Amino acid sequence: MAGSVDLSLFDNTRDSNYQVGRSFAVRSAWFLIGLPILRSQFLPSSAIRRMLLQWFGADIGPGVVIRPGVRVKFPWKLKLGKCCWLGEDCWIDNLETVTLGDHVCLSQASYLCTGSHDWTDPAFKLITRPIQIHDGAWIAARASVGPGSVIGRHAVVAFGSVVTGNVPANEIHGGNPATFIKRREIAGADDAQRPGLRSTSQEQAFAARAK
Repeated sequence: MAGSVDLSLFDNTRDSNYQVGRSFAVRSAWFLIGLPILRSQFLPSSAIRRMLLQWFGADIGPGVVIRPGVRVKFPWKLKLGKCCWLGEDCWIDNLETVTLGDHVCLSQASYLCTGSHDWTDPAFKLITRPIQIHDGAWIAARASVGPGSVIGRHAVVAFGSVVTGNVPANEIHGGNPATFIKRREIAGADDAQRPGLRSTSQEQAFAARAK
């Protein structure tokens, strides 16, 4: 006889590997005070938003632009490189760590999701996996990136697309599910600066940031 889902059995503490990362008091302060300020349409300053996220544990590089309406689940699980752009109403649903390299653009209403559920479990057990987005990548407006995805250096996820895996460096992927469209060529890059190439030191720096 087939089983059935019983959501009253759900308990995310059953997975001993999952750690929220902060106390109930800190989480409450974030959701009741910090997040409404971050999302406010009346706050024009990216500097104040950066400072707010850093107060709650985010690791943010210089020059990051954060527009009104941005939503972050847990700031202490967010790592942003320098000169990233977070567009209006983008949602970083980071039950696990989300790491952005340098010069990453998340356009309007893009969605980064690190959580899912075990659909074979009657209690709908929580599953979480981190997301990594490497230098120079662009997540276009209303695109979604799923748990465990890795978006390569200078890759593009096209408008409204859904990624549930990896997008290689210097490739443009689109659709649902997202598939390869074409290579991304960036004007003015010589052989030493081609977008698909990355020095060992750059790779090491990104890996250190993602830990």
